[in-house]
Amino acid sequence: MEMEQLLNMGFPSDLAAEALTATGGTSALKATDWILNRTSSTTASPSPPTASPSPPTATSQPKLDRFFLSQSPNPQSQEQQQQLPKRRKLLVPETPPPPAITSDKPVTSTAASNHHQPLSERMRPRTLNDVVGQDHLLSPNSLLRSAIKCGRLPSLVFWGPPGTGKTSIAKALLNSASSASAAKPYRFVSLSAVTAGVKDVRDVIDEARKRKKLNGQRTVLFVDEVHRFNKSQQDSFLPVIEDGSIVFMGATTENPSFHLITPLLSRSRVLDLRPLSPENIELLLRRAAENSEIGLYVSVGMQVGVNEEAIRFISGNCDGDARVALNALEISATTAAARASPTPDSVAGVTLEDAKEAMQCKHVASDKAGEEHYNLISALHKSMRGSDANAAIYWLARMVEGGQEPLYIARRLVRFASEDVGLADPLALNQAVACYQACHFIGMPECNVVLAQCVAYLALAPKSIAVYKAMNSAAEVVRSSVGQNEGVPLHLRNAPTKLMKDFGYGKGYIYTPDDPSAEQKFLPPSLEGYKFLDWPVSNEADR
Repeated sequence: MEMEQLLNMGFPSDLAAEALTATGGTSALKATDWILNRTSSTTASPSPPTASPSPPTATSQPKLDRFFLSQSPNPQSQEQQQQLPKRRKLLVPETPPPPAITSDKPVTSTAASNHHQPLSERMRPRTLNDVVGQDHLLSPNSLLRSAIKCGRLPSLVFWGPPGTGKTSIAKALLNSASSASAAKPYRFVSLSAVTAGVKDVRDVIDEARKRKKLNGQRTVLFVDEVHRFNKSQQDSFLPVIEDGSIVFMGATTENPSFHLITPLLSRSRVLDLRPLSPENIELLLRRAAENSEIGLYVSVGMQVGVNEEAIRFISGNCDGDARVALNALEISATTAAARASPTPDSVAGVTLEDAKEAMQCKHVASDKAGEEHYNLISALHKSMRGSDANAAIYWLARMVEGGQEPLYIARRLVRFASEDVGLADPLALNQAVACYQACHFIGMPECNVVLAQCVAYLALAPKSIAVYKAMNSAAEVVRSSVGQNEGVPLHLRNAPTKLMKDFGYGKGYIYTPDDPSAEQKFLPPSLEGYKFLDWPVSNEADR
């Protein structure tokens, strides 16, 4: 460790080794002072350095003292820490000045080596006790807690939106189980379905079987974006889950019912992760601002003070995605550090304006083909059906701002005009078709108002599902054995030729405009008396 620190500071390996030998090899600080004193004495006089280095003082190398503050304390280093001046806190100029979250501790050499990692990666929880949110999965008697107590992890599928902790919980679960168990710890292998194939999976499985046979060690195989594996790739997991060679853990943002095969689901437990609340996000951001080991200090190399308004703004505009929030905070800190003076005691103050610049716009969780796509259109449809125009326009805005194609929304409105409004307001269909044509003509963003007008009209229009029910009833009769789908009655058939007339086509048909009061039957004989369309509606409850 001491040698590595000296090399990181730029000293040659032979000089570092000589210094550690001369000082006993227990303190990189002593070795550094030995090197510096040797260098200065060599420059001042040609005499060789003495075998005994001069003892370091608390004030001889303040920069080096600051570098080594994070190391394991000894009596000498503790005295040095006490003699260092306290760093000033940041007060961000606001009216009134809101409190700021500030970290004034130096970064360690270990953290410095990881400063290229994104903040969201460095701040991953180490154990389940560090996980923020998802309380429904982490209660004392939950499946995950019970698995740790028993020392036996089940195969799991983590399903939830991006940035809700699927990968983090999987790794934290493994760390918690390994530390709680006296047996050999689990071996963790991570694959991404975006880049991995069947060969990669087979290599992991072969190695897992060897380890299990050799020393009984079990392997946890974590597959991110598992929904991207096709059926045959998912099939490859089944036998090794069955015989216990691996503990399977998968993460997916898509509904497992649609994207994972049934045999895999039957061998795994599906855990539903939910978007984090703004309070959860605020806690994560404060952790990142205060943690000098892996937090913002590592990202920018100086103290960082984060305005409370910036914390609240980011947490309220990330849509429950912790990764988006932490990335925005890191960008904000970088912006603040760029304008701060490059002195040892300078502080990068993250303001509300920095947070707005980093976010650019509110993060809207939406997709054009996944489950959220269908959830949003369902919410829009049901809000209009319930005659709640306010809610309907809100869900419309969610879809539009999420990038949904306007013509798709317009097509759904055309369907709604007949299915839910129907004969109660026949003009609703005209409105919906006109809306579709207008969206086709002018496109986004101008057609958003056209969509809103049509949505409001349909939501406020009277409702009738008489036509919808009639069509469904008739289709059910056609599909069933009722009526036997017999031929069209002869009097309803057209007779364009003499032969068809000779066979009785059209015989007995009464031309209705000539005799509107004449009675004749239009259904097949077996369906006589069936009533599919109930109109006009007798009471409001039937609508």
